[in-house]
Formats: sequence, C-alpha cells, structure tokens
Amino acid sequence: MTALIKRFTLRLTILVVTIGLIGLCWNVFATNGDQQEETTPNVATADLEDLVTGNSTFAFDLYQNLFQEGENLFFSPYSISLALAMTYAGARSVTEEQMAETLHFATLGQDRLHPAFNALALELASWGEDSASKQGTEEAKPFQLTIANALWGQDGYGFLPDFLDILAENYGAGVRVLNFAEHPEQARLTVNDWIYRKTSEKIDNLLPPDSITPDTRLVLTNAIYFKASWLSPFEKEATQSGPFHLFNGDQVTVPMMKQEHDFRYTKGAGYQAVELSYLGEQVSMIILLPDASLYEEFEQSLDAKELASIIKGLKLESVDLTMPKFKLTSEFSLANTLAKLGMPDAFQLGVADFSGMDGTRDLFIDHVAHKAYVSVDEAGTEAAAATAVVVPELAMPSHDLIHITIDHPFIFLIRDIETGTILFMGQVMNPTGT
Repeated sequence: MTALIKRFTLRLTILVVTIGLIGLCWNVFATNGDQQEETTPNVATADLEDLVTGNSTFAFDLYQNLFQEGENLFFSPYSISLALAMTYAGARSVTEEQMAETLHFATLGQDRLHPAFNALALELASWGEDSASKQGTEEAKPFQLTIANALWGQDGYGFLPDFLDILAENYGAGVRVLNFAEHPEQARLTVNDWIYRKTSEKIDNLLPPDSITPDTRLVLTNAIYFKASWLSPFEKEATQSGPFHLFNGDQVTVPMMKQEHDFRYTKGAGYQAVELSYLGEQVSMIILLPDASLYEEFEQSLDAKELASIIKGLKLESVDLTMPKFKLTSEFSLANTLAKLGMPDAFQLGVADFSGMDGTRDLFIDHVAHKAYVSVDEAGTEAAAATAVVVPELAMPSHDLIHITIDHPFIFLIRDIETGTILFMGQVMNPTGT
C-alpha cells in the first residue's frame, strides 16, 4: 500500500470522533493515580502509518455496512476507532483477537497500538497551531479541532491499574467515578450534557433513556468537534435555488452555491472528483460524484485503495463548481454491525473476555452509540461526532474551464491532507435532510 494510502488512512482515523459520556452528576472526580498523559510518545513512523491504514480500511468496512440506498449518511470513523481502541485495551483471548481483526489493529498489537493512537492525536492537535503561530495570533487559527476522551467507571469497582494507566497515558482519559448502580438516569443526563458541551452543542442526547442501567460498570467515550472556513469561500450572492435529483428519480429544490476557481480535480470511468481545501491548507473536503446511473456500482467498489488512487489523480484545474448547501445528522447503534464485521464475542455475556479491565470475565459490551452532525455552507464546514461504548458487568493548472454541477447523490469526506487521515465521511442523497 502506498504512502499516500497510509497518509489518507491516518486522516480518516482521526476526524471522525467519538463522544464521551461524562460521569456522576454530583460526585465526579478523576482517579488517574500518578500516571500522566504521554506528550512525546516514541512511535515509529511505520507504526503510525499502519494505524492510519488500518483505520481507513475499517472506515470503509463501516461505510459499506451502514450504507442504505436512498438515505443520507454521515459518521466519524476516527471517533469510533478511538473509542473501541480504549475498549480493546482491556480485551483478552478470543475477544481480543476478534477485535484486532475487525478494527484492523492486528499488525500493531496492544503494546504499539495505544502509543500510535496517542501520536496520531498529537499530530492532529497540532493542526491550526502551526498556522496560527506563523500568523502571530491565536485568533488567526484557520480552523477549530477539539478531541476529548473520557472513561467513566462505577464507584468502588475494581478496575486494574494497568488498564487505567494505558488509557490515562495514551488517551488522556482518566477514570471519573459515577454511581451507575444507584443513580443511572442522573449519570446518563450528566454524560449527555458533557457530550453536548464538548461538541459545541451539536450532539445532543447521544445516550437514549435506559441505555445506562444499574448494571453499567464502565463507559468509554470520545467527542470530536471541527469547524473550518474554505480557502476559497463561496459568495452568498451567487447562491441560487436549483434542482437536486434524488436516487428514486424525483427532485427537490435546494440552495446551490457556485464559484469558478482553481481546484484539484480528476475524473475517471463513471465519476468526477474535486477537492476543496480549508483555510490553512491542512485539511480538505473531497467530493466524489459518480455518474447518476452508476452510483450503486461506484459506491460498492469504493475502498481505501480506490480512494487513494483517486486522490493521486487529482490535479489543479480551472473549475466551475456548483454544489448544494446541506446539513445532516446521523445516529447509529453499532453493536450488530460490529458483530457482523467479525467481533461477536465482545457483545455476548459469559463469552466476552475483558479481563484486562478488572481481572474477571464479568464484563461485556452492551452497546456502541454513535452520532454525527455536519453543516456545509458558503463560508465553510462545521462537523461534530461522538461515540460511547457502554460496558455493563456480567501539477500546472489548465486554462480550460471544467464544469461540475453536483445535482445528484454524492459521497464526501473530510481529511487531513498531510497524513491522509479521514476525519469524517458520508453521502448526500437528499441535501434537504429529509
């Protein structure tokens, strides 16, 4: 696999974000012991590339399983990978093997995987800071990126110090004590409120009623928030209503943004692709527009390798771009999907082995909740996502103008340009969100 694929995979891993549940509403405190987050992990470049490659592969595995014909889709594969990586730290025996294969962690193993996640998070955290320092002001940051992890454990439960140290050192997730057993609903509301605030009030009510019970012993969470302005913004005056053709042959009228600019562009058999950079040119959105009659065929063939090939073919061209403004929210319960992908034991009481968490085989994953939000307009993009794992006990520009009108279903992703990490990805079947 080429370095480009590895860089792309690395981007994918990050963005997308799991959101955390925060602990006890009235009795929350961190108990990391003396273990502090490692800010200078010693990680080989090859390990970081392997992590990004595996995360990207997992992202497309999820995409293929979450896709539903005619339905909008948006999620953060990085958030999901990150939350499950923290859970994987406590997995043992067959449960560990199944999770490693499903999440594409197998090439690294426990000892190298978690430091690699730490190194990747630090790389992503540097976004915007370098650009701001070059411009001499904090306010000059070209974009916002916030990633938060948290570990919420039952008060008095005997989690193993080694497990807690791994999460504190590599994920900055010290355990916060909650009283799930006596106050599950209050704990759920507190967690959801934390998520809401960490995602700039974009992800609300991630954990639905009854998702936290008196049997809950642990919740592992991650939250991600992203906001960035286009390097080349659209003029609001140029936005006009226009048709968007749906998968079933109908059409809706939506606000269509328009501009002529030099963008990186390519086309192939049955598709066009265009890349829109954000201010700072560290992050971009790539839009994949299959021919209307070939959408399903293109979507089914899309994977990390194919995407890397498409990105490699992007070249600077003069483009007349028309595309819709849109706003999407998606939410998923991922337990069945993850079991189908190859890790069923983790969800089975009496079969799951998370003895690395507490020294027993009493814990299993009850559910994995994920929710994501994205808004795209003339100025730029705002996106957020959250994941919670609930564990109960038991080239030169062309001068020829290329026209691309995105007026039918399309696929898009937001990625870190340098590493290739896919932060978010999705498809727009109906930009009205209905």
